[in-house]
Amino acid sequence: MSGIHPTPHVTTPPGRTAARPHHWARLFLTGLLLWASTVLVTFFTDNTNLVPTIVLLGSFLVPATVVIRVYERYAADLGPDRILTCFGLGGVIGVLGASVLESYLLSPSVWMYVGVGLIEEAVKLAALVLVSRRLRISGLRYGLVLGATVGAGFAAFESAGYAFNAVLSIQGLSLDDLVETEILRGVLAPVGHILWTAIIGGVLFRARRGGRFRVTAPVVLTFLGVSLLHALWDSTSGIAVWLVARTTTSDFQRALFDLGYMPNPSSEQIHLYTAYDTAGLLVVSLGGLLLAAAAAPAGADRADPGTVPVLPGLSGHVAYDAIHFTHPSGRYPGGVWCRETRASDAPTSGGPRCPAPSPTPCPA
Repeated sequence: MSGIHPTPHVTTPPGRTAARPHHWARLFLTGLLLWASTVLVTFFTDNTNLVPTIVLLGSFLVPATVVIRVYERYAADLGPDRILTCFGLGGVIGVLGASVLESYLLSPSVWMYVGVGLIEEAVKLAALVLVSRRLRISGLRYGLVLGATVGAGFAAFESAGYAFNAVLSIQGLSLDDLVETEILRGVLAPVGHILWTAIIGGVLFRARRGGRFRVTAPVVLTFLGVSLLHALWDSTSGIAVWLVARTTTSDFQRALFDLGYMPNPSSEQIHLYTAYDTAGLLVVSLGGLLLAAAAAPAGADRADPGTVPVLPGLSGHVAYDAIHFTHPSGRYPGGVWCRETRASDAPTSGGPRCPAPSPTPCPA
């Protein structure tokens, strides 16, 4: 025998409340109702004081819903405080860093969107490392969750900026443009920033050892892959315009353009542009999902046994520090598991005590 006694199952760690499932659905439906109600009231009353409410509700609803969903399903043991920190702090750091770097490093060119992709994915990755550097965790699952959370924060704050710009027009405040922008960005958010940062976060945390992030070949290749997806995503509108111009421009429109005038597009060209742009976004979204499947194949999340510390508990029991994790089956040394018991809750004389000894075997 190894001397490690079976550890009983603990459903809720000391000092931490487990997340209840399905809060994400209630949050989404309630938030959607509030957003729609605010839009209607603003439309009928012309009360511009409600515009900031529309901007905030519409920009944060989908990203916050996605974060709560992945938190409840995959990472309730991380705690809501860490998730909130990654969402808020990571998102703000990301948009600030991207704004500064893009202002000084980019200029209009055919490669501009490649630079945007590299910069924004780099600052999100840096924000993820910064907010999670003290979390002694590793593994694909937690990297996916934390990466998605930082990406959601970035998407929410960026969408708020786009919504604010959309509502401003030469004629005054444009509620129609605001609503259209928020609906579009809300629908696309899960397959944009959230997905891209989740992918690179998962690969980064899978390569982590001993609490240290490592820059490995898979990490670099994944970063370049999501940056390319980001660049293609931003380029779809320009590519759609180019395709429409190449395939449908009349001689009269071409002559006006040569003289320095911007010809008005026909209704057919407008519909064709929308089709090309939508098709491009769908192709890039599919590419992101395929990259996620390649980066996170089934059964890929396996804990590094050296990163799961065993703490000698009282009465011969064994406890595990909750800021270190293993793979989803909950398998620990000794053949049983004790979930989410924190070393910080333990007396200095020993580790935390699991409740009455009724060992729960690992899944087969």
